[in-house]
Amino acid sequence: MSETKNPQLTPELYDYVLAHNPPLNAVQRELVDTTHARLADVAGLQTAEEQGPLLAFLVRLTGARQIVEVGTFTGFSTLSMAQALPADGRVIACDVSEEWTAVGREHWAKAGVADRIDLRIAPAIDTLKALPGGQWIDLVFLDADKDSYTAYWEELVPRMSPGGLLVVDNTLFHGEVVDKDATGSARAIQEFNDHVRADDRVDDVLLTVADGLTLARKK
Repeated sequence: MSETKNPQLTPELYDYVLAHNPPLNAVQRELVDTTHARLADVAGLQTAEEQGPLLAFLVRLTGARQIVEVGTFTGFSTLSMAQALPADGRVIACDVSEEWTAVGREHWAKAGVADRIDLRIAPAIDTLKALPGGQWIDLVFLDADKDSYTAYWEELVPRMSPGGLLVVDNTLFHGEVVDKDATGSARAIQEFNDHVRADDRVDDVLLTVADGLTLARKK
């Protein structure tokens, strides 16, 4: 039986984690707060607060210039990555909601990075299929409808540059991935995780960050 070294993440410990991460800047904080105020019923779709600094760190670490994000919601993750890009970098952000992404647009402009973000409102699979071929994507952040993760993966991996990084959220799916009788999105994540593990085009790790975070490097 494997033994975890993870402590129980109490509210106090979570506050400690946030306090020892880079703080959100004023526009990021306003975006998080605006999301909860305007869209309280669906605010849980927002990327976890500690993942904003992590995504920015990964952009800088990899030297990424070309990013594709699948699932934008109100654009907190988009903003975090765009602010870490060089001036000539670009995030192609895929979503289907004009309402949700309007919150993001407002704050991207306030942060002065709107010109780095190419928002495409359409089913993400259509957007991905229309992307140029070749190996040119440096970093991917995937946080969208779970039933389509594998389909998105198969469009993205061939377009990743060698050494490019795929970051996939919710790969523990509230702990339901260990349920042998899982259905719906939990079952889709189980199948996706197995698909990634069997994919010899990448090196991958699954981390207990937020609701599970998979990092995969294109070989």
